[in-house]
Amino acid sequence: LLFKEFSSTSNTTAVGTVTSRVTRNGNAIVEKDLLNHEDLAGDRGMIDDLFDETYREKEGPKPPLRYVWRNIILMSLLHLGALFSLTLIPSAKIQTLAWAVLCFLVSALGITAGSHRLWSHRSYKATLPLRIFLTIANSMAFQNDIYEWVRDHRVHHKFSETDADPHNAMRGFFFSHIGWLLVRKHPDVIEKGQKLDLSDIKADKVVMFQRRYYKPSVVLLCFTLPAVVPWYFWDESIVISFFIPAILRYTLGLNATWLVNSAAHMFGNRPYDQNINPRENPLVSLGALGEGFHNYHHTFPYDYSTSEFGWRFNLTTAFIDLMCLLGLASDRKRVSKEVILARKMRTGDGSHKSG
Repeated sequence: LLFKEFSSTSNTTAVGTVTSRVTRNGNAIVEKDLLNHEDLAGDRGMIDDLFDETYREKEGPKPPLRYVWRNIILMSLLHLGALFSLTLIPSAKIQTLAWAVLCFLVSALGITAGSHRLWSHRSYKATLPLRIFLTIANSMAFQNDIYEWVRDHRVHHKFSETDADPHNAMRGFFFSHIGWLLVRKHPDVIEKGQKLDLSDIKADKVVMFQRRYYKPSVVLLCFTLPAVVPWYFWDESIVISFFIPAILRYTLGLNATWLVNSAAHMFGNRPYDQNINPRENPLVSLGALGEGFHNYHHTFPYDYSTSEFGWRFNLTTAFIDLMCLLGLASDRKRVSKEVILARKMRTGDGSHKSG
């Protein structure tokens, strides 16, 4: 039985040089078209986010941990600043709190709709204005530039839960949550990352512009803009303006993303594939705007919604759908219901039967 594993929700067809590749994912056969780099932006001409079952970890002792003390100090100071920020909330104006929430949502979309679903997985197409907005939002999030984020995330999918996974959850909750940023990368992470085909990312001028000017963009968009707006427009205290919309909001955004790497790899059910570690975690989805349906996502990484349930606990999917309605996005990739059900029956843990 052959399944067309994903389909586009848009009737738009790309024009380009086409060749064909057929790959297997479970009992489904997927036929993908490989297009030129302009068309590649939305037409899944890639397999670098699919798990590589041929990878084998090297035998022998693991390399020693090498601490990155700069990151340890900065992350410690950041979280201390976030704790101090909590004491300022009762003194903050309601406009400042609302502004902080807005900054959180915008910066989160820069990760979820931007570097994750658009650039890492090519699960939909975005027009130039939307790509510019998502790049601005991504700099506000300050979680590495898009190019580096995509490289690490594709390696994570291709070599999930192995030495080549940047935040390998088999090394424990703390490591997969924040510890991976406090030590030098495992040599296999670096080696495999260098071998990925990132030509589609290099071909995106918006992404490469951000990479060139990333540091000043972070200073402006992650810290300066969130702090200046409340101070200038409604005469908020400069201390509150800096610590709540900038420091606290940034820290919460980081941890929401990190929970996808840690909690969503450890806590929850596995209705789609019980043979992999990622889980379905609705609480993580609430904080990460829909990224907690992780067993589904690692089973079907090319689905733009990262879930079979549409907008449920998934603000990012609603945002992408709105962008399509406005003509700013198109070609959303979806997995057919037949393939989802077949995969549940074949490799799931049976939890879907209980709802």
